[in-house]
Amino acid sequence: MSSACCVCHSRDSKSLYSGLKKCQECGHVFFDLHLSDNDTSAIYSKEYFLGSEYNNYLADKEILQKNFGLRLRMLQAFMEPNRHRHLLEIGCAYGFFLELVRKQFDTVLGLDISGDGVLYAREQLKVDAVKADFLKYDLKGRRFDVVCMWDTIEHLSSPDLYLEKISNNTKSGSLVALTTGDIDSFNARLRRGGWRMIHPPTHIHFFSSKTLTRMLDRFGFDVVYNSYCGFYRGIDYMAYRMFVLNKGNSLIYNLLRKYGLTRVRFYLNLFDVMYVIARRR
Repeated sequence: MSSACCVCHSRDSKSLYSGLKKCQECGHVFFDLHLSDNDTSAIYSKEYFLGSEYNNYLADKEILQKNFGLRLRMLQAFMEPNRHRHLLEIGCAYGFFLELVRKQFDTVLGLDISGDGVLYAREQLKVDAVKADFLKYDLKGRRFDVVCMWDTIEHLSSPDLYLEKISNNTKSGSLVALTTGDIDSFNARLRRGGWRMIHPPTHIHFFSSKTLTRMLDRFGFDVVYNSYCGFYRGIDYMAYRMFVLNKGNSLIYNLLRKYGLTRVRFYLNLFDVMYVIARRR
């Protein structure tokens, strides 16, 4: 029997494509995967950021912070200076976002299961980051006004439990901000199993605006902003994923690097990544 849907708890699902399941009650799309803690730790090891998912995450710091800056500017439109003072980032990786925002809040805390990422964040960037699974981490009564999950929720085995714990540790008026792919977008429907977001076991859940709104509502959050967001990308990142990771052929990638083309950067919006901000009721 399939796992219960994280959005509506129904167990009635059917096969979609590429091994995906689709909930017949609410339409949520997911991989029916059961990963142990050891499996998850192995996936998000140092190699994930340096050669597996990314060619070199550290080398992309400047462009990643530029993207975080775009997210932050939109988030600030919904923040009240005297109300939103304590920020939590779930999935903080190497702490680039925490470094960007730490002067704008009284406290910032980041959690990630990547030991290498957290070590860099703490020792090199001097931000408050902890290696921990949010679901198991004792917050010791600590509450937050802003919780961010940038390209994180699709990685979680139980995103509903994360939102439940976030809800229990925030007060009315607090904000949740997140980005994730939209399985109902034109690009996703056109590409189907070839959509770039579909790559288990790192991406497990595939939300639409409808299903994400429904799950947020379950835990007391009202969506106040939902729009497709663009991002800055480097040719290096795209060429590495296209030619090395997907095709196992580094010839074209090495040629691009040889002639300096991988240093080119540009802004792109494929209208398939949602940026959602929700407010606690």
